[in-house]
Amino acid sequence: MPRRLLLLAMLALWPVFALAQTNGQPNQVLTRIAFGSCAHQERDQPIWAAVQAYKPELFLFAGDNVYGDYLNGKPVTDDSRLIESLTLAYNRAAMNPDLRELRNNVPHLATWDDHDYGKNDSGADFVHKQEAQKLFASFWKLPASDPRRTRPGVYHSVNFGPEGQRVQVILLDTRYFRSPLKITDQRGAPGRERYVPDDSPEKTVLGAEQWSWLAERLKEPADLRIVVSSIQLVADGHGWERWGNFPRERTKFYDLVRETKAGRVIVISGDRHIGAIYRETKSTPYPIYDITSSGLTQFFSAAKEDGPNRIGPLFGAVNFGTIDIDWWAAQVTLSLRSMNGEVVRQQKIAFSEITPTP
Repeated sequence: MPRRLLLLAMLALWPVFALAQTNGQPNQVLTRIAFGSCAHQERDQPIWAAVQAYKPELFLFAGDNVYGDYLNGKPVTDDSRLIESLTLAYNRAAMNPDLRELRNNVPHLATWDDHDYGKNDSGADFVHKQEAQKLFASFWKLPASDPRRTRPGVYHSVNFGPEGQRVQVILLDTRYFRSPLKITDQRGAPGRERYVPDDSPEKTVLGAEQWSWLAERLKEPADLRIVVSSIQLVADGHGWERWGNFPRERTKFYDLVRETKAGRVIVISGDRHIGAIYRETKSTPYPIYDITSSGLTQFFSAAKEDGPNRIGPLFGAVNFGTIDIDWWAAQVTLSLRSMNGEVVRQQKIAFSEITPTP
């Protein structure tokens, strides 16, 4: 069977009853948000029971929602087969009853990372990215009018709640436009494991169009902003993928928050197969917090790395993240939760701490 017909046949198997990604509900006051990343479709996913027990009002899929470059437990090394394997990965994920139940019962939003983009650590040079975006749009049941079906990249923004309790969720695409990474000269060395910072002004994470779009979103009124970045924004001290590999781009993000006077920005991230909470205060308009939850099935129990801006130790087991918003106490609580839903790391943040000064 020709590959195109095979893909169409596989797509037809995906459940048509899965809840489409939410377009936002202007009057819904959010107080309980859950999120996570790194869910391998070939592994058991018992953590969904704890996620549902938390009773989230919204779930954010932060990337690596499937591992499309793996087939039968092995990485796919033939690039010509990556779209076929990605389709199979989505098909298998769609058949997971626990994930299906969450998608049917909980409003959700998603972005992608490298493994559901199609290739490990890939960026703008991935030759199958247009096909991968079509698969993303189909799996997440995006409406026919959704711009992610027609324009490059899966970045997206949704607002929830009335004035005074408005949550803005901004989902970035850190793959489609991202420049090549600078390979380390000391592979495996602490802090330089795979990649090193590249200060070239030509390099980008988001690309010009997405940067302009982000600037407009940050100008919109909101009382709390959650920015979903599949890779870590704030973290330093390691040589894996992160915004710190493009220091000018990370500074540009902080400067944009300052210039747009966007208050109460909190970042969630994934990718790393560890959980941790970070805070940056240098060169930022106010403390920027980044909570990494990774992963729903993938974890690195032996992880050790410097954390100059990390709050507390790493968590090297299966986890998901939660955001509890107390509008009446004017604070937000970031938590990492274990397989059974127990809080293992936590940070309370007063709104006043992350509100820019006039």
